[in-house]
Amino acid sequence: MGERKGQNLYYPPDYDPKTGGLNKWQGTHALRERARKIHLGILIIRFEMPYNIWCDGCKNYIGMGVRYNAEKKKVGMYYSTPVYQFRMKCHLCDNHFEIKTDPQNLDYEIVSGARRQENRWDPKQNEQIVPETKEIQRKLFDDAMYKLEHGAKDTQAAEEAKPVLGRLFQRNDTIWRDDFEANSRLRAQFRTRKKELKVQEEKDKALLGRSSLTIDLLPESDHDRRMAQLMRLHSSKTVHEKDKERRNAILNRPVLPSTYANKSATVTKHHTGTKLESKVLGIVKRSAASSCGQQVNGFTELTLEEKRPKVVTIEATKPPPKADDEVAVRPKLLLCNYGSGSSDSD
Repeated sequence: MGERKGQNLYYPPDYDPKTGGLNKWQGTHALRERARKIHLGILIIRFEMPYNIWCDGCKNYIGMGVRYNAEKKKVGMYYSTPVYQFRMKCHLCDNHFEIKTDPQNLDYEIVSGARRQENRWDPKQNEQIVPETKEIQRKLFDDAMYKLEHGAKDTQAAEEAKPVLGRLFQRNDTIWRDDFEANSRLRAQFRTRKKELKVQEEKDKALLGRSSLTIDLLPESDHDRRMAQLMRLHSSKTVHEKDKERRNAILNRPVLPSTYANKSATVTKHHTGTKLESKVLGIVKRSAASSCGQQVNGFTELTLEEKRPKVVTIEATKPPPKADDEVAVRPKLLLCNYGSGSSDSD
């Protein structure tokens, strides 16, 4: 459109043809805004992204085919082919990235501001036809034996590929013979999958609503289910945590036993497994001449030491009574009261 503006438009009366064309007389360029930096060797063009990239400014993904208004300038030569560099601004942030042509590798190279998504592969791994390099072409032209060997390898590769190509043609003819049926089958699978995704999306929204979360949930897998089931069977504490708690309980335990209401139970438990002696318990045997010394059923009466009163537990071991015995004989414990003057209170 810019180049037609100087031809079929109105020419004012003061126009002087000696100055040149209408654009030159008006002091404008035929490309208008696209040539605003033409004095710097920069031309504004419409550039299309040659491959997928990641922007270094906002870390967003930019797909292949996205178009930008790029500043094009010449930065060098590769033999007789010029090397151009394009500078453009990201449409999602204020970052600028630069890309230049690479005539040697028939590709584009990122100079700055972006990072290429690496999804390239070796064409030989996919059994693709790779164009011959200049070195191989030169050897094919100069060396007749190399050309013969190269042709023999190509013939052998073609014979090996014939069965594979035949199976591919047969499969393609079997599946896509009826285009309408194949399309209907694919659309039915798509509708089923769409319903499943919708149900899963509703479940995810309900779960996020209950948990008050705003994160993206990944699809559930069999490995996640097995791990969740195993986590239910495991203890909430590890072995090291249990050992640490056991050590803390032992360290915090008091050295002396606590005082309980039932002292007899404590003394009995403390002396379990040891032989109880009269000196330890504070028991004194009295003779028959003492005021309290009496024989009861063949046993000597015992008294508690006045200065060290203790709870005494005495267990008498006696053989079980026979069948003709009417009453079992039990030992008795008599306590003498020292300090009372009356003999009646003894």
